[in-house]
Amino acid sequence: MNTPIEINTEGDRIVYVKTVEVADLPRDLRDQAGDLNQLYAVHDSDGQQLALVADRKLAFVLARQHDLSPVAVH
Repeated sequence: MNTPIEINTEGDRIVYVKTVEVADLPRDLRDQAGDLNQLYAVHDSDGQQLALVADRKLAFVLARQHDLSPVAVH
């Protein structure tokens, strides 16, 4: 969960933040999540996951730090 990624900031500036159930993740990510039940994923407009973080606020801050416009998905 702490693996740096390169976020492509060209093109569409909107990213989507959604909750992800830890139980639905691969085992290595479940182990890293500790006692959390949910994580927050940031996806681009093509559906590619850009980040997976422990806190909703952090997901929005991360997107804004990369000059992206985060939108919550319900």
